[in-house]
Amino acid sequence: MDHTAQRDSAQGIVPAYLLARLAGSGRFTKAADAARQTLLAGRPSFRARINLSIDEQGSLVAELTEAPNRTISDAQNTETLPGLIVRNEDDPAVEDATVNEAFDGLGATFEMLLAAFQRNSLDGLGAPLDATVHYGTDYDNAFWDGERMVFGDGDGEVFRGFTGSLSVIGHELAHGVIQHTANLQYQGQPGALNESIADVFGALTEQHAAGQTAAEASWLIGAGIFTEEVQGTALRSMLEPGTAYDDDELGKDPQPGHMLDFVQTTEDNGGVHINSGIPNRAFALTATTLGGNAWERAGQTWYRALTGDLSSAATFEEFADATVAAAVDDETATATRKAWATVGVYKDERPRPTA
Repeated sequence: MDHTAQRDSAQGIVPAYLLARLAGSGRFTKAADAARQTLLAGRPSFRARINLSIDEQGSLVAELTEAPNRTISDAQNTETLPGLIVRNEDDPAVEDATVNEAFDGLGATFEMLLAAFQRNSLDGLGAPLDATVHYGTDYDNAFWDGERMVFGDGDGEVFRGFTGSLSVIGHELAHGVIQHTANLQYQGQPGALNESIADVFGALTEQHAAGQTAAEASWLIGAGIFTEEVQGTALRSMLEPGTAYDDDELGKDPQPGHMLDFVQTTEDNGGVHINSGIPNRAFALTATTLGGNAWERAGQTWYRALTGDLSSAATFEEFADATVAAAVDDETATATRKAWATVGVYKDERPRPTA
């Protein structure tokens, strides 16, 4: 089914406030035009695999496990979805590097969800993973439209193509996981939680693929999507919100890392991309305090909170309570409480809620 333009761009990886700032740039003239076009355009079965091994007796063992079902389409620089199918699950790599990056990124996200959380795709039931590349002309964003991942190529002056960042792919697909679980409202604090949890999954996807511990990870979202012309390393820093970029044209990263700096605004759906820095830092602090792989104790805690009885209108404090309650041991609960206190969601390190 074709979908035309006029889509809500709220869940794009690049927040509207950054595109709006770029749209007025005198330094990046091509990127300014691309940002204006991007703002105007908006956004618009179970598979298995066999793993073979040899047991202690020397017998061949065949194990059936879940497998991804990926389809990559090409919008051919139009704003019509889904576009022309250019690679399916069983197809070899193609000449277009963007297609292959999208295919591999979907696979890496699937593998992280399965290995870390025993979750079979976005819905837990093996939902197909669909993506469209080359969306629009100089389109400065990537987004989840409720059914598929959509990637722009960037303007080449400020933004590169968005398939090059695994954290971006993991982030956008995570919106699908959130959609199938707590379905957090995309407004105010629950909207900021929606964005933050998507960042958590994006970071975990990148770390899982690289085999990085929490201490080794950069905790950056969208590292590498800026060109060398921009004074910045990424779109967001989970560990140090507000430090991802500081550029004469784009301004300074506006994310707060503490509730004292919570931004009250009617823009950005009530600041969903801005205030997500607060719960982002809480997760990164929890993970680095616990050490080891972030998708283990910290990741499991956040995942159980998301997939429990969380309200779709959950506030930061309600989600914090859910994470502390979801901790499986006292060390994890203590680290989680301390992180939420450090970012000001808890006024002190309150006792663990009872079930």
